[in-house]
Amino acid sequence: MTHRDPPGIIAPHIPADAYRRAEATGQPIVIVVHTTEPNGRPLRAYLFPIVVAGAGAIGIFGVVAAFLALLDLAAHTAAVIGAAAGPIGVGGITLRLARRKNP
Repeated sequence: MTHRDPPGIIAPHIPADAYRRAEATGQPIVIVVHTTEPNGRPLRAYLFPIVVAGAGAIGIFGVVAAFLALLDLAAHTAAVIGAAAGPIGVGGITLRLARRKNP
């Protein structure tokens, strides 16, 4: 009988006498590997919703800031047009947009 090493990377953990006895008699070798399951949920399960919510909040802040900038621009534009144009009349109804500074 020739000497052979156990196959695979897990085989060196089998006691040599048990391996040779199984090889001689033809019995199967049962290898039990104990593993532990990870506890709880992985970090990715919490991180993804937080990132999506943060991106949504930043987007909403951007939309609100753009809306306020647009309202500010519209108010300044109306003030400039009102100061330059004077009273505006349509069909006999006149509307004074701004008062003159010099009466």
